[in-house]
Amino acid sequence: MTATGTPAASGDAGRHSGEPTTPASEAKPASDVAPVSNVTPVSDVTPASDAAAAPADEKRGTVFSVRNLWKVFGPRADRIPGDSALTGLTGEELRLRTGCTAAVRDVSFDVHEGEVFVVMGLSGSGKSTLVRCLTRLIEPTSGDLTMDGEDVRAMDRTKLRELRRHRAAMVFQHFGLLPHRTVLDNVAYGLEIQGVGRAERRTKAAEFIEKVGLTGLEHRRPSELSGGQQQRVGLARALAVDPEVLLFDEPFSALDPLIRRDMQQEVVRLHKDEGRTMVFITHDLSEALTLGDRIALMRDGRIVQLGTPEEIVGSPADDYVRDFVRDVPREQVLTVRRAMRPAQDGEAGEGESVPAGTLISDAIDTVVRSGGAVRVVEGDRCLGIVDHACLLAVVARLDESPAESGVAA
Repeated sequence: MTATGTPAASGDAGRHSGEPTTPASEAKPASDVAPVSNVTPVSDVTPASDAAAAPADEKRGTVFSVRNLWKVFGPRADRIPGDSALTGLTGEELRLRTGCTAAVRDVSFDVHEGEVFVVMGLSGSGKSTLVRCLTRLIEPTSGDLTMDGEDVRAMDRTKLRELRRHRAAMVFQHFGLLPHRTVLDNVAYGLEIQGVGRAERRTKAAEFIEKVGLTGLEHRRPSELSGGQQQRVGLARALAVDPEVLLFDEPFSALDPLIRRDMQQEVVRLHKDEGRTMVFITHDLSEALTLGDRIALMRDGRIVQLGTPEEIVGSPADDYVRDFVRDVPREQVLTVRRAMRPAQDGEAGEGESVPAGTLISDAIDTVVRSGGAVRVVEGDRCLGIVDHACLLAVVARLDESPAESGVAA
């Protein structure tokens, strides 16, 4: 059973947890990552504010707290995390020496209330294993894991069942719908598992069917729906149990690009309406940048960088991350904070202004219209100035060092 009491479908078998774990000399090209030319500008999907730039834990409670988490598969797996001679081995070296595979390696992060926390990585990075560890669908090998301050690893079977049925619901890549049930009864299934009466659960299911835009399809079976419609049924089923957290394991990867984009916008809309905490697993960088308040980028079981989309794109931790974000349209992710320069005499007190959280793409018209310098403001304070040269430097990557930009010195 899944977190919502539905059949599991297949998937991949904070604070920053330390310095980047992959030396630049070992970085591999990320050419097989999904293209990012269609990144949705952040201002199109989130309120134009500086909330994401401020430390999340100053304003929000912590839902999940993960410290030094390991998941090792293989014989005598529990010996691996505590043995310094083994923890430093590469994945291949560890497998040859011990017969074990470390899918998640010493991972630490917090998920804050109301945020969309995205875990991104290529196939085999450990991202799907990690999200399953959060509710112990996969049992962690070692480390600390709490939800709302409660030790998840210490939960007995009854408490764990309650967590999966009521507090954390999962939306899978392959939907996990029951083929013999109608849309209405699929959406109501999690409520049925909870013991909710037939009339009440069907009424509530109908509400969420309407919320995800499937009104009129209540009595169809999954085989009569498109892929996007099936995924909406899975989303409605997860929402119907009113969980504290939604866990998405690459839910849209099987959909064609247009339907995938529609579903991404549906998630954004639902998050804006409900403010529900979400943990979203993806291999698609454009999806991560579109949805995430913060992104944890994984490689070989480790988090190599954790930060806001602007931090990931504007200040990549190493060459591996830099390869991932090289083709991102920076003006659609970075804000004028990144581009501004100090104000010179007379510039800070008058003239056109833009809020500090404004995307560079949105500030271009203001700068062009002003014909010169534009103030970057936060409340009543002028933080700096942007002009044509400032914006061009960021868009053209002239703000990077030669090593960062890939240009020989």
